[in-house]
Amino acid sequence: MSRIGKKPIPLPEGVRVEIEGRRVRTTGPKGTLSLELRPEVSAELENGALVVRRLQETRQARALHGLFRQLLANMVTGVSRGFTRVLEIVGVGYRAELRGQALHLSLGYSHPVVYQLPQGVQASVDRQVVITLESADKQLLGQTAAEIRRLRPPEPYKGKGIRYKDEAVRRKAGKAAVGGGS
Repeated sequence: MSRIGKKPIPLPEGVRVEIEGRRVRTTGPKGTLSLELRPEVSAELENGALVVRRLQETRQARALHGLFRQLLANMVTGVSRGFTRVLEIVGVGYRAELRGQALHLSLGYSHPVVYQLPQGVQASVDRQVVITLESADKQLLGQTAAEIRRLRPPEPYKGKGIRYKDEAVRRKAGKAAVGGGS
């Protein structure tokens, strides 16, 4: 049996879970999320916890058991505490500014880059070089952070670009000076 899949998901204070057929909806202080379960797995409420069970013993069902348990656990965490991703901008003249739901980025191109934040993701900019993204949906948050990073990924020579806060950029040595010729 899946070690992850068999663990029950405890429901924190203020989180409600509704199960309607194969649709699971979680509601909490940070918002509402829903997920459609595959036919190989089912979810039930037992003793104040959410339990995921597989309905078949196929290889596919065993794989989906742990996956859907973790997706549901992420939903419960998201609606109760939320998720955060921090991006750092490194480079002379590189900066970010938040105007409404749009990030205006100056990334060394000849034009400013405007990134429209998706519904459900909030951002804040600190010192013009630190972008903090918050959301209840972990998948949407990760996708948004990856799209912003893709606008100017960190380059290996000077390290300039947008990187995750905990990301280590492997640096390369530049061209070596050519020795004296004839």
